[in-house]
Amino acid sequence: MQGPQTRIEPRKSWKMYTSHEDIGYDFEDVPKDKKTLKSHPNIDGGWAWMMVLSSFFVHILIMGSQMALGVLNVEWLEEFHQSRGLTAWVSSLSMGITLIVGPFIGLFINTCGCRGTAIIGGLVNSLGWVLSAYAANVHYLFITFGVTAGFGSGMAYLPAVVMVGRYFQKRRALAQGLSTTGTGFGTFLMTVLLKYLCAEYGWRNAMFIQGAVSLNLCVCGALMRPLSPGKEGKDPAGRDPQVPPAHSTESVKSSGQLGKADEKEGSPGCEETLGDLADQACPEEAGHRKNMCAFQILKMVSQLTLRVRKGFQEWYSGYFGAASLFTNRVFVAFIFWALFAYSSFVIPFIHLPEIVNLYNLSEQNDVFPLTSIIAIVHIFGKVILGIVADLPCISVWNVFLMANFTLVLSIFLLPLMHTYASLAVICALIGFSSGYFSLMPVVTEDLVGIEHLANAYGIIICANGISALLGPPFAGWIYDITQKYDFSFYICGLLYLVGILFLLIQPCIQIIEQSRKKCMGGTQV
Repeated sequence: MQGPQTRIEPRKSWKMYTSHEDIGYDFEDVPKDKKTLKSHPNIDGGWAWMMVLSSFFVHILIMGSQMALGVLNVEWLEEFHQSRGLTAWVSSLSMGITLIVGPFIGLFINTCGCRGTAIIGGLVNSLGWVLSAYAANVHYLFITFGVTAGFGSGMAYLPAVVMVGRYFQKRRALAQGLSTTGTGFGTFLMTVLLKYLCAEYGWRNAMFIQGAVSLNLCVCGALMRPLSPGKEGKDPAGRDPQVPPAHSTESVKSSGQLGKADEKEGSPGCEETLGDLADQACPEEAGHRKNMCAFQILKMVSQLTLRVRKGFQEWYSGYFGAASLFTNRVFVAFIFWALFAYSSFVIPFIHLPEIVNLYNLSEQNDVFPLTSIIAIVHIFGKVILGIVADLPCISVWNVFLMANFTLVLSIFLLPLMHTYASLAVICALIGFSSGYFSLMPVVTEDLVGIEHLANAYGIIICANGISALLGPPFAGWIYDITQKYDFSFYICGLLYLVGILFLLIQPCIQIIEQSRKKCMGGTQV
């Protein structure tokens, strides 16, 4: 007689990249076989808009301050009497390191969460500003401002972007667009603030005050409430039931005796009995409380160790393990694109003042600077592109590609313009099309899923940081060789076009495969 046959379920393959249907839901506290998807009430509403506000102020305090560093750069030149190239490396290091440390900030997010990482980043950024106020030379600023403040900025910046992505599902592009407009507003606000502080108090006191202002990053970080806080293992009062209260042993040990004392209440000598019991319990209470404190410390250390180990394993597997992000070919192409993209946006800001002087357009440019046109239209571009990308009938990827093609075309056309009106039109196109920066987190999430957004977007902004760090010196080197700004724009535009072509490789392959399958199906019929 044969026994009952057991059915072996096939082992499901582990899924690397989550889909959007998996985003924004958590499971109720029920057995695994009965878990059902439950929509989170804060997705696309409620506290989600506080995330947008928090990220908006992070962009003002970090990106706005970095865009306004030209004010301090003039003060440093007068104070330290160093070359312009050496002094410019201070602000370049700060901006570059803010983005380059992205992959390492992913480790902090996996370990401490977005809230803790942002708060620590605010403290480190503030410390960098304050220490820079005591700088004795430019090399001192490399460490205090370039490295310290830049690293703190990176720790606060990445969580701000990731949290907006976690809280939004239907309006992701609009939310990212609204939050990143803080860069444009911050550029104006921080430039005015730093100019006023330097004029009234000197650049050293200005940096000290700006360090205090940067502490508001901690407030922004405190607003980054986790989307799905742990609910297991807590009673309705919010306490951990596994940890008994401090007075539990006292009540257990003395319950019987105290109960008897209560029964004898009103009898002679009850006060003396209670006094003797209290005297005996005091040494036991003190020893027990010491043991409980030691137990709590050991518990906290073990939990922290487990959290760090788990965070490191997730971070390591995302980059180097079997679940590596680099196995996604489209994401790898996206990284190559990011290596060329950011410099094409930064270079016009650097060379436009020189082009204005070359074409004798200084008077018109003083009335309304061309760089201000880029900055203002850039704000509207982020919001409008975000609204368009969120429309149900439009693909975010298509909007992203169209904006990229418009930007690279504008860069090719800019050297051909010789009048203020034509340059203003091209600058407006550059500002509007570069609004696609708000779509970068959305596109990244589409490629890898919300679970891997922190690690993936850290790699993307790292590539942007390398581009921002090396792009302007490369353009200056081209000018030194050719003595023309035209070639700087043409070569950077060509490199940018190469990056866009990387994005088109995988979609083209998919189109060819689909057409081939259709042809094969037609021949079989």
